Amino acid sequence: MSKTFTAIQIGVLALLSPLSFAYSPFVVKDIRVEGVQRTEAGTVFNYLPIRIGDSVSEDAVAKAIKALYATGFYRDVRIEVEKDVLVVIVDERPAIAQIAFSGNKEFDAKDLLKGLKEVGLAESRTFDRSQLEKAEQEIKRLYLTKSYYGAEVRTTVSPLERNRVAINFEVKEGQVARIKNIRIIGASAFKEDRLLGLMSLEESGGIFSWFRNAKYSKQQLLADIEELRSWYLDRGYLNFSIESTQVSITPDKQDVYVSLAINEGELYRIGSVKLAGELLVPEKELRALVTLKAGDVYSRAKVNDVTRAIADRLGNDGYAFANVNAVPELDEANRTVSLTLFVDPARRAYVNRINVVGNNKTREEVVRREMLQMESAWFDRASVDKSKQRIDRTGFFQDVSIDTVPVTDAADQVDLNVNVKERSTGSLSLGLGYSATDKLGLMASISQNNLFGSGNALSLAVNTGKVNRTASLSYDNPYWTVDGVSRGFDIYERKTDTDSLSVGRYASDAKGGGVRFGVPIGLDQRIHLGVSVDNTVTTVYDDSPQQYKDFVKQFGEDNTTLAWTAGWSSDKRDSYLYPVRGLYQKVNMEIATPPAEMQYVKFTYQLKDYVPVSTDSSLMLSTDFGYSTGYGGKPVPFYKYYYAGGIGTIRGYKDNSLGAKVTDENGNETGDTLGGTKRWVNTAELFFPMPGVKEKDRSMRLSVFFDAGVLWGVSGAHFGAQEMRYSTGLGFQWMSPIGPLKFSLGFPIKPKSGDETQRFQFMIGAVN
Repeated sequence: MSKTFTAIQIGVLALLSPLSFAYSPFVVKDIRVEGVQRTEAGTVFNYLPIRIGDSVSEDAVAKAIKALYATGFYRDVRIEVEKDVLVVIVDERPAIAQIAFSGNKEFDAKDLLKGLKEVGLAESRTFDRSQLEKAEQEIKRLYLTKSYYGAEVRTTVSPLERNRVAINFEVKEGQVARIKNIRIIGASAFKEDRLLGLMSLEESGGIFSWFRNAKYSKQQLLADIEELRSWYLDRGYLNFSIESTQVSITPDKQDVYVSLAINEGELYRIGSVKLAGELLVPEKELRALVTLKAGDVYSRAKVNDVTRAIADRLGNDGYAFANVNAVPELDEANRTVSLTLFVDPARRAYVNRINVVGNNKTREEVVRREMLQMESAWFDRASVDKSKQRIDRTGFFQDVSIDTVPVTDAADQVDLNVNVKERSTGSLSLGLGYSATDKLGLMASISQNNLFGSGNALSLAVNTGKVNRTASLSYDNPYWTVDGVSRGFDIYERKTDTDSLSVGRYASDAKGGGVRFGVPIGLDQRIHLGVSVDNTVTTVYDDSPQQYKDFVKQFGEDNTTLAWTAGWSSDKRDSYLYPVRGLYQKVNMEIATPPAEMQYVKFTYQLKDYVPVSTDSSLMLSTDFGYSTGYGGKPVPFYKYYYAGGIGTIRGYKDNSLGAKVTDENGNETGDTLGGTKRWVNTAELFFPMPGVKEKDRSMRLSVFFDAGVLWGVSGAHFGAQEMRYSTGLGFQWMSPIGPLKFSLGFPIKPKSGDETQRFQFMIGAVN
C-alpha cells in the first residue's frame, strides 16, 4: 500500500466524500524524513503530531501536514505511506542570510532593520515572500514620519547557496515635503499671525527657510492644536473648539497645505470662587493661596496654579496625596464661571524609605546629606522640593527628580525615589589651547568636582599662555563637618606679562596659598572666612605707566600680602547649572594687614536675580560692584586693580580695555589702560532654549543681553554718566563635555574715542 498526501490535497479532501481515499488505519512502524537541508530532521519530529507505534488514519495524516505547514518553515509538505512506514517529504523555505539597504540617508540601517523586525522580517529567520510587501510598507511608513511622502522602495531577492537568500531594499528617498501654507480660519479675538506664532510647525519660504520647522508631522500638528487650545482656555474662551483639520499634499508630493477651522466661543470671566471639602488647614490660609478674583478673565493655567498651591500646602502637613479639583459652573447668559475648589486631603503619610537611583559614581551619602526630608518623619512637600533644589545645586547631576511612591499594604507610608542623572564632573586635558586673551599656549589640567564620588573637588592645572603662566592646586571639601562646614586649600604660582594686553605693561611673579572655610547659617546662606599669603615680585619697563614705576620705586619690587577674607552668600536659585528663577547674592571683604607690607581693603558685592518669563526662558538681572582702597599710607597695589571690558564684564569691548588711559612722557595716550580701584557692572540678559535642541536638554542656551558699566578711581577717572559704557548683543552658553563654554557677539553702543571694540568673544570654564 502506497499513498501520497500533499498540503494542497488536504484542501481538496475537505470537499470530497470521506470515502474517496478511504483505507484502513495502520500502525506506524517507522518515520523517515526527506528534503531537509538547513534544518534538522529533529525539527520535523518536534512538530509532527505522530509517533512510532501510533495508529494512523487519513485524518491524522491530514492534521500532521497542517501542523508542519503551519510552522512556516516549509513551502510544501508531503506525507507518503510505504508498508507502514511514514515518509515525510518537506520543501524548506529559504533562510534570510542578509538584509541590506541602498539609497537610505535619512535613516540608519539599524533603524530600518528594527522596523522590519516588527513586521517579522529579520536575518536568520525563514523567508516568506508574502512579508516583502509588509516590509516595503513599513519602510515607507518610517519615511512618512520624516515627511518623505514621495519615498519609493524596490526589493531584490537574490538566492544564495545552502537554501538561503539575500534581500536588498533600494530606497529612493526623494525630497522632503515642506509646509507651503498654514491657515487658521475663524480667528477674530487674536490675529492669525499671533496664533501661527504659537505653533511649532512653520511655513517654508523666506531667507531662513531651512532653519524653520517646516516638515509636516501629524504628531506635531496634534501638539500644536493642544497649544492653541491651551492658549484660548488660558484667556477665557472656555468653549473653544477645533471644527476641522485638513491636510493636503500636492501631486508631486513636495508641498503640504494645512488648514485649521476653529470656533473661539465667548469670553468668560470669574464669577465666584468657593472652597469646599475637608479643609484641614484654616480657610483663611487657603484663601490667601487663591489668586483668582471675581471679574478676572478665566484662565485654566491660573486655576491649575491655585489647585497646585493648595495641594502643596496640604503636602507640607504630611498629606502627600492631597487632591484639589476645580469644578466650573458656567453661566451662559452672563458669560461667567463660578468655581468650586473641592479639597480632598486624602490620608496623611510619613516617609518610609528614601531611595537614591542613578548614582553610578556618586556616593549615596552625597545625595542624602542634601535631603531636608527625613525618613520616618511626616511627609513635607516644601522640604522635598527644597531637597531637590539642594541636590541640583551640587552641580554633579544633569537632571534631578523626586517621585512619591505609595508603600504597598501601608496606607500611611510613602517611599521617596530620588532619581539623578549624573553629568561629567571631571576632566583631563593635555595639549594646545587658544583663548582671546592668552592666545596660543600649552595647557595641562586635571580636575574633578566630585572626587571618587565623595562630593569633594580637586584641581591641578598648568597653563603656559602668552599672558598668564600658572601652576595651581586646589582642594575643596563642602562637608568638612557633618553639619555642612566647608574647608578648602589653594596653592599657586602665577606669572603674568601684560605686554600683549590693552593694559599698562608690567610683569609679575606671584606665589601663595591659603585656607578658607564656609559656615552655613541657613538653608541658603553661608558665612565665608579665609586667610592667604601672597608674595608678588613685579617688574616695570621704560614704557610702563608712571603710576606703576612710582609704586615700585616707593615699595620695591618684592611685596608680601597677608589677606584676611570674610563674606556672606545667599543662593536661592532653582539650579546651579541652568537657573530659571531665584536670587543669588554674595558680599566679600578682603583686608590686607601687617606684618606684611601691603595694606588695603577690597569690597565686592554680586547679585544675580533670575525671573522666569515662560516655562523655559528667564530674564537675569545682575550687578557687580567692587571697591578698593589703601590705608596706613599705602595704596592699593596696581596688580590688584579691577579691569573692565570683555565677556566677563562689558561684552563687545576688548578684554580689560576700558578705564583711564596710559599717557607717555609727552602726555599723549598710548591706548593702554591703567585699570581702576572701583568698578560697577550691570547686565540684563534674557535666556531661552536653543532652537532644534531636545526639550529636556538644557545644556545649550541662547541669550540676548544688555551690559552697562564703569571703571574709575585712578588717574582722574571719576564715576559718572560720561564714563559709562554700554553694549548689547547675542550670547550662547554650552555645558560641553570639556566644561562650560560661553560665546558672545557684542555690539558697543556709542563707544567713545579710543575705545577698543571686539565683537566676538568667548570664555571657557565659567558657570552662570
